[in-house]
Amino acid sequence: MDTKKIFPSLSETDPEFARIFTSFAFGEVLDTTEPMDEPTRYLAILATLLGCQGLDAFRLMLPLALDGGVTPIEVKETVYQAAAYLGLGRMLPFLSAVNEELSRRGIALPLEPQGTVQPEQRREAGNQIQVEAFGEGLRNSWEQGPREKRHINSWLASNCFGDYYTRTGLSLPQREMITFCFLAAQGGCEPQLTAHARANMTVGNDRLFLIQVVSQCLPYIGYPRSLNALNCIENASK
Repeated sequence: MDTKKIFPSLSETDPEFARIFTSFAFGEVLDTTEPMDEPTRYLAILATLLGCQGLDAFRLMLPLALDGGVTPIEVKETVYQAAAYLGLGRMLPFLSAVNEELSRRGIALPLEPQGTVQPEQRREAGNQIQVEAFGEGLRNSWEQGPREKRHINSWLASNCFGDYYTRTGLSLPQREMITFCFLAAQGGCEPQLTAHARANMTVGNDRLFLIQVVSQCLPYIGYPRSLNALNCIENASK
């Protein structure tokens, strides 16, 4: 990978760092680990940069991701889903960055709609996906737990899963992968990360695949959060 293509300005001001990072992330990491198709790798990296709030790096990687086979809809769906795991305050700058890049490429906005459920269907449709990923224990989850907190369970079913996971543009395994990346990258979410590592395995993203995802994303979030993510994968595998 041409260092100047990724870091056009750093190649002039900090050529040694640009060379070190490019040689590692686009050389050693790819040469050491099992092959991963480019679109999947870039999708994981974009989700990871969302999770760690790496907006400048996201702007650098987004053109590479689009050139590498990630579709505009896949990018948009990744950013939309981040609202459920990062909140609007942390997601919105990335949506603006995506819109700027797509507009620069002459891609008309808005993109075609991806919604599949009516508002009155959101909770049940979302809950069905929860059951597919986490098991029958979450069936009718809004009826569980203390009454004063049941509305949160209802929102998880209707908003987190019903509003986002029911959309087309990304498959359920892809959605669970990017969620894993959001959680791993932001840190401090190890219980949820372990749960979603297990959900990933349930929907087809096995332990070795998740280790691959962490390996590809390590250059962007560093070693501590990557090692925590690996521990969560191992805990989920037990």
